[in-house]
Amino acid sequence: MKDYFYGWYLKCQSKDTTLALIPAMHECSGKRTASLQIITEDGAWNINLPGNSFKRKKCNIYLGNNRFGKYGVRVYMDTADVRIKGRLDFGPITPIKYDIMGPFAFIPFMECRHYVMSMRHTVNGRMKINGNDYVFENAVGYWEGDSGVSFPKEYLWTQVAFNGGSLMLSVADIPFGLFNFTGIIGVINYNNKEYRFATYLGAKAVEIKDKKVKIRQGVMELEAGILEDSSRALNAPVGGSMIRTIHESAACKAYYRFRIKGKTVFSFKTGRASFEYEYSK
Repeated sequence: MKDYFYGWYLKCQSKDTTLALIPAMHECSGKRTASLQIITEDGAWNINLPGNSFKRKKCNIYLGNNRFGKYGVRVYMDTADVRIKGRLDFGPITPIKYDIMGPFAFIPFMECRHYVMSMRHTVNGRMKINGNDYVFENAVGYWEGDSGVSFPKEYLWTQVAFNGGSLMLSVADIPFGLFNFTGIIGVINYNNKEYRFATYLGAKAVEIKDKKVKIRQGVMELEAGILEDSSRALNAPVGGSMIRTIHESAACKAYYRFRIKGKTVFSFKTGRASFEYEYSK
């Protein structure tokens, strides 16, 4: 059995609070395990679970009796470090027009594959974590996933919901046979229009440094950057095993600017951006 991981990232965000849940399974050297990672502005927690607790059925992941998926989350777990209990209901999802990986979805030896299930949906409900209430009333959700063997050695990822839209962007060092290249995938859903950035569409990273990125693709340009970091440690896969430590800000201060033909479509600063920056520069 080959080394492998599969997981989803379900983010829920209101004006006051952010919660992301990451149910996953991992196989390494023939041994399967599962986990649930939880990240908020207040902290991050990891719950290790037996491999047989993980089941994926159509639009749901189950970790024992806990469910995560298209229609929401039902979770009750109690460990020495974290007690989490609650229910979140999701409204209709907003899928993207076609697979974010484009033609790379058909290449069998990719290190990591990315999925975007919903750019935006409503979230209603309550989650209690270690006695603290996280309440969502007509809040905003986002849902994506990853599978493969390992996360890229160097990468950045960001996601943010904003007035009239939702955005995700990932830029990564991608091994491809004897070579490496900078791979880009990104989607902006704004005013009911979808704009896509991707290597397979000609996107280029013209700047990656100091926790900032600038992408150009034809007449489009997208900039994003961290203004104030608030990252927490999370586990990430290497060879199917969750032995790498990465850092994610569930809700940090950041800026975004999107231009077409030199004209600014939107430009804003926010304190609600999710960001991972795993480049050394």
